[in-house]
Amino acid sequence: MNRKRSPPSRPEGRPVDRSIEPVRDRIVHGDALETLRRLPSGSVHLAITSPPYNVGIAYQGYSDDRSQSGYLEWLGTVWRELHRVLVEGGRFALNVAPTSIKNFQPIHHDLSQDLRHAGFVMRTEIIWYKQTMGRRTAWGSWRSPANPHIVPSWEYVLVFSKGTWRLEGDRSKIDITAKEFQDFSDGHWMIPPERRRHGHPAPFPEELIRRLVKFYSYRENLVLDMFGGTGTVAAVARQLGRHYLLVDASAEYCEVARARVDAARTSDGGLPVPPPDRVWETDQLDAAEPPVERAPAR
Repeated sequence: MNRKRSPPSRPEGRPVDRSIEPVRDRIVHGDALETLRRLPSGSVHLAITSPPYNVGIAYQGYSDDRSQSGYLEWLGTVWRELHRVLVEGGRFALNVAPTSIKNFQPIHHDLSQDLRHAGFVMRTEIIWYKQTMGRRTAWGSWRSPANPHIVPSWEYVLVFSKGTWRLEGDRSKIDITAKEFQDFSDGHWMIPPERRRHGHPAPFPEELIRRLVKFYSYRENLVLDMFGGTGTVAAVARQLGRHYLLVDASAEYCEVARARVDAARTSDGGLPVPPPDRVWETDQLDAAEPPVERAPAR
């Protein structure tokens, strides 16, 4: 828990480091963009999310039917705010699926281009193979080259960095094993889709998030999901000894997420991360304790 402290004494005229402690270990009910705008710059180490795809999915608290230009313009603003709140070298893992078959929309190309325009450095593409071919129905022209369909049994995880490729951190806070590092560095991840939906139409499988968190962050880093849904990213982050910040527009999803994160327990001897004390509203973030002023090192 952060505590208020008196500013330290310092020589007259010496500048003060006004860096702000991140708003962390919270579940926030509110708009993703408005919440990002209230976060301090350079406070997040890793963001993982999957945005609404603008294809009419029945999310709670969000209308998934913007115009294509309006959708991309809105997300572009979100990306610019996300770039600001990441630390130098901070990572962003964006999960996005190919959309539709008959009216194919290469949204992954659009989003990767927009993120690079927002200042991100693109690092890689991970292919998440979901192993869902057993339920195929959309063959198109069966056994004919007239109009056959490729069924997307995969999704992408597009990985970006802010500025430098390197994320500085304490080596004692590394928790990935040699075997995990070797396995995860192969960019073809065979992970079944999540079956426990918790009332959400498109939840992450926990294994996907576990790999991203361990591969791209240190213990005690802050992990953000600004389209947080029912809390998979936050729950896995807490379990792996990372601080978390989840934002979602649905009060119902936020309550489910609060219960899931509360039930998560830090494993493998990591520093315990506190559970969420309640669901916050975006406009309550300004009521968080004020930043601590620190004298610079001499």
